[in-house]
Amino acid sequence: MMVRLLLFIALTGLAACGDREQIAEGPRSYQGKPDSAPWNEGDRATWEAAIKARQLAQHEYKRIEQ
Repeated sequence: MMVRLLLFIALTGLAACGDREQIAEGPRSYQGKPDSAPWNEGDRATWEAAIKARQLAQHEYKRIEQ
């Protein structure tokens, strides 16, 4: 009985340690969207101002003052 229990624990432990290589197989239709600038052409200053305003709203001390 004890031998079976130890054998079961050993085999379960070895099975848990097995790691198979994960390879994506088959056709892939979606390759992601192409990267682009997060601002429109010539509108980078407005985008940066919006980012700074959003960061200030996330700062706890600045939010208390508002």
